[in-house]
Amino acid sequence: MILLRRLLGDVLRRQRQRQGRTLREVSSSARVSLGYLSEVERGQKEASSELLSAICDALDVRMSELMREVSDELALAELAQSARATEPVPTSVRPMLGSVSVTGVPPERVTIKAPAEAVDVVAA
Repeated sequence: MILLRRLLGDVLRRQRQRQGRTLREVSSSARVSLGYLSEVERGQKEASSELLSAICDALDVRMSELMREVSDELALAELAQSARATEPVPTSVRPMLGSVSVTGVPPERVTIKAPAEAVDVVAA
């Protein structure tokens, strides 16, 4: 099962780490407890829209950019989940996934690192 809170947490953590900032810095700037922010980043807590707005402001990232990155990861995770459940990924889709392999992956959690450029996923 794909959990949106995990994907969101992964994207928030990457945004913070890209900026070279600590949990403490971002939690202070967002006015949220360090422990709670950590739980959000680990996908253990669902973040409210108000909390996401505060974190995005602290990271100087537009919420729409954050959600777009989450959406891209969700699309890739759904594609990987679908491929695991049914058939191998079609040859026409493989170039978009790069070197991602979905065979032998435990069903509890799949992490796919999307390429830096935009990826169009077209369902047949």
